[in-house]
Amino acid sequence: MLSFIVKRILYAIPVLWIVASLTFLLVRVVPGGPFDSDRNLPKEIIANLEAKYNLNKPLHEQYFLYLGRLAKGDLGVSYKYANRTVNDIIGDAFPVSLQLGCLGLMIAICIGVPLGALAGVNRGTLIDYLAMFMSTAGISLPSFVIGAGLIFFAGISLKILPVALWETPAHMILPAVTLAFGPAAYLARLTRGSVLEILEKDWVRTARSKGLSKFSTVVKHVLRNALVPVVTVLGPITATLITGSFVVEYIYAIPGMGRFFITAVSNRDYDLIMATTLIFSILLLITNTIVDITYKFLDPRMEVDG
Repeated sequence: MLSFIVKRILYAIPVLWIVASLTFLLVRVVPGGPFDSDRNLPKEIIANLEAKYNLNKPLHEQYFLYLGRLAKGDLGVSYKYANRTVNDIIGDAFPVSLQLGCLGLMIAICIGVPLGALAGVNRGTLIDYLAMFMSTAGISLPSFVIGAGLIFFAGISLKILPVALWETPAHMILPAVTLAFGPAAYLARLTRGSVLEILEKDWVRTARSKGLSKFSTVVKHVLRNALVPVVTVLGPITATLITGSFVVEYIYAIPGMGRFFITAVSNRDYDLIMATTLIFSILLLITNTIVDITYKFLDPRMEVDG
């Protein structure tokens, strides 16, 4: 297992280099620059700003300067947030997005997996129909609709939960539920389909014929094997929940990475765009590695390759 982790770390280095290089090129290919919106500034001041941030240098020089900073852990500076480095911005915003994403993931797993398993075991019953109706609604409705609905009912009508900011545990409930709604619905449908497939296996019938109760058969045998395809999607879902909660953070006025990424794109804030892209890639690599390790625990016969 240790050799597998080492191989993954070595594999991650060229992957991150490719991601950093492609992002560097793409943000500069897109028309417009970081100071194009400041049309009232004299050309001399814009030229000085470009010189300050090395944007007046040839592209290949900018690229090697960027790689040199990146190797030292320096993510650059923001062109729009004065006196703040990208490291400072990420250091302040990422923990908030991490908390929100982890809470959303926990809720999605705790609701989606049991709901899907319950629907699969009780196929064709009222429980199955209700579970699939809820999952279809969760997949179909966008997060801003779900968020607006929760704000109206829980915040405005019932006044039992705060509807904005990120201050106390009570402030975390509505954003986390909003973020988890879609993934929970997807996990429920995936778990149901996997449970139905496992229930048709001969060894499940054998276990039941030996006198095992339905509950024991489902928990000890069916669910363990049915979780393999569910675990497969948890890697990208985790990375997306942590870094991709832009809409939810905007709705609830949460000071996470979402608003910085949105403003970075619109403002052509090159270093901030590249930093958020790299963080998403790192999270994706980490979560996929954890997923592969989890495979081994779910099914010891399964080999994980580096």
